[in-house]
Amino acid sequence: MFSKEESRLLREEFWTSFGKSFPRKWILYDTKIKGFSFKFHFDTKKALVALDLEDDLENRIKYWEKLQSLKAILVSDYISEVIFEEEYFLENGKEISRVYLPLEQKVSIHNKNTWRDVMVFFNETMNQFELFFEEYRDFLES
Repeated sequence: MFSKEESRLLREEFWTSFGKSFPRKWILYDTKIKGFSFKFHFDTKKALVALDLEDDLENRIKYWEKLQSLKAILVSDYISEVIFEEEYFLENGKEISRVYLPLEQKVSIHNKNTWRDVMVFFNETMNQFELFFEEYRDFLES
């Protein structure tokens, strides 16, 4: 069991190490589309890369429908195992729409032996999400 401070330091060390191992500027929140963002998630149980729609319901529906229309392309050309969840609840209870890919292995941010696998997964998966986004940005923004 780790104290809050030990856990915080491990998290900080992971993200610093990830940035040094894969130095590049990710799009993440800088999509220029309100409520449309990419996220890395890594905790003591899982790791995943996500595209989140968090705006008001009207905008969420608008962008969800556009993503749904591109689903076959995303699956066939970019991320074959991607999961679409129109109603996804965050730990804080907030409802969003999420397109994501979890890492299918047992990992923990508290276990440094799993870090390299997570970093490689993050780099490869987010790169594919960003390639997809850049290719279809104009359609998504319209």
